[in-house]
Amino acid sequence: MSDSAAGLLTVGVLLLALAVVHVPFGEYMARVYGGGRHLAVERAVYRVAGVSPDTDQRWPTYVLSLLGFSAVSVLFLYGLLRAQGVLPLSLGMAGVPADGAFNTAVSFVTNTNWQWYAGEATLGHLAQMAGLAVQNFLSAAVGMAVAVALVRGFARSRTDRVGNFWVDLVRGTVRVLLPLSFVAAVVLVAAGAVQNFAGAEEVRTLAGGTQSLPGGPVASQEAIKVLGTNGGGFFNANSAHPFENPNAFTNLVEIFLLLLIPSALPRTFGSMVGAKRQGWAILAVMAVIWAAGLAAVTAFEVAHDGSVPQTVGAAMEGKEQRFGVWNSALFANATTMTSTGAVDASHDSFTALGGGVLVLNMLLGEVAPGGAGAGLYGILVMAVLAVFLAGLMVGRTPEYLGRKIRRREITFAALYVLAMPFAVLLGTGLALGFPGPRESILNAAPHGLTEVLYAYASAANNNGSAFAGLGTDTVFYNTTLGLAMLIGRYLPIVFVLALAGSLARQQPVPVGQGTLPTHRPLFVGLLTSVVIVVAGLSYFPALALGPVAEGLA
Repeated sequence: MSDSAAGLLTVGVLLLALAVVHVPFGEYMARVYGGGRHLAVERAVYRVAGVSPDTDQRWPTYVLSLLGFSAVSVLFLYGLLRAQGVLPLSLGMAGVPADGAFNTAVSFVTNTNWQWYAGEATLGHLAQMAGLAVQNFLSAAVGMAVAVALVRGFARSRTDRVGNFWVDLVRGTVRVLLPLSFVAAVVLVAAGAVQNFAGAEEVRTLAGGTQSLPGGPVASQEAIKVLGTNGGGFFNANSAHPFENPNAFTNLVEIFLLLLIPSALPRTFGSMVGAKRQGWAILAVMAVIWAAGLAAVTAFEVAHDGSVPQTVGAAMEGKEQRFGVWNSALFANATTMTSTGAVDASHDSFTALGGGVLVLNMLLGEVAPGGAGAGLYGILVMAVLAVFLAGLMVGRTPEYLGRKIRRREITFAALYVLAMPFAVLLGTGLALGFPGPRESILNAAPHGLTEVLYAYASAANNNGSAFAGLGTDTVFYNTTLGLAMLIGRYLPIVFVLALAGSLARQQPVPVGQGTLPTHRPLFVGLLTSVVIVVAGLSYFPALALGPVAEGLA
């Protein structure tokens, strides 16, 4: 079977699988977050934590609970990484340096999973399991909790309560992430992924030499890495490593898992607000943007511009032979549109315009379908902005789901939109403006500019993937990228929860003749355009100087 035929078949099977589970899984998550009895294990967690699960919180309390929990998580993971050398299951690995531990702790707590290090040469099994894998669960659950709190803002009225952070966190972990990760890990093990507690094993190669092959609890971490849109690899090669992603079947499973929760959350949204057509409209916007990105990156990779790719007949540099161009492009598009960051190919080796599409995917805000929870609340904020702009055009007060979008609401939405460009462009400017950081750029401009832009776009959008031609294992990059992760994760969350509280206090207004229908194709087109235009206005100069200039050259 040709690469194109295999790629088209993979896309078809993937879309069919997502369509089959969309309604039942989306409805299940609506029931999980909709209330009801607490499970026995959940009640035990609440008792240990000393929280009241039946008390709803105002949005400031919800924010403080989330920020406090995240701060403690960063401190715990930082301490674990620093003390690794004296802990069991370290495999002889030393403690992680201070700046690297800070970067890694922030990275995994913010659902970014940026990795400046090679996992198999830096971290032992305890750090991987008790540190990174645990945060893979918790950071994904935090994002899902924020999304549900915003949905409650649209669903509730005349109240200042948006839910209970601790209940949302625990339920997302216990009822959604843990059982699905267990099933996914079993599937991956059955398909050939490694799962053991072995250290490095010396084996003899076909050439007669020896090679050290590390083992470890790989499949269990791989499952939550993609399901929770985390992305951090057990090995340096990430999902291009055969121990993490052995074959074309596991490659398809991993793409399915990283799209599963984000693509089902629009159904959860529609069910919780009592207007399922609204969920379909949001899903349609996600699908249009995702399909456009896939078509673009695949076309640029298949065209394989350049003397070497044209000579060999394919842009195969940095790609796995067992996946090919089409499946590598599919994985890359999915991972950069879901804030996952897992890779089965080297993004730095993509064609100039193909890599540019991957950068643009992140700069769009990763809302198609976005990260676990982050994609839904991101596109709902853009929906608020879209109806506001539509209201300006027709000269009436904008409304969305019966809520008036007033100065207070649009202020929070505007601050959300500005937070990401602030982190991305400020970090990129600082890295290019000082001689020390510029020495880490291993390729000449404009590709070097693209590598720096990609790094800060990845950090601020909590993606975690990277272009390999940038040496980021320095105090400057570890620190500034860590700060970009914090800004890109928590500043938008504060504005989202403030918006949720403001919406929940309103009395819904009845639908009138002047109300813009937000479940029809017209609104789908409007919202799609707003997502693209906002990103274009924010980042076009940087993109023009980087991937566009390189591609046109």
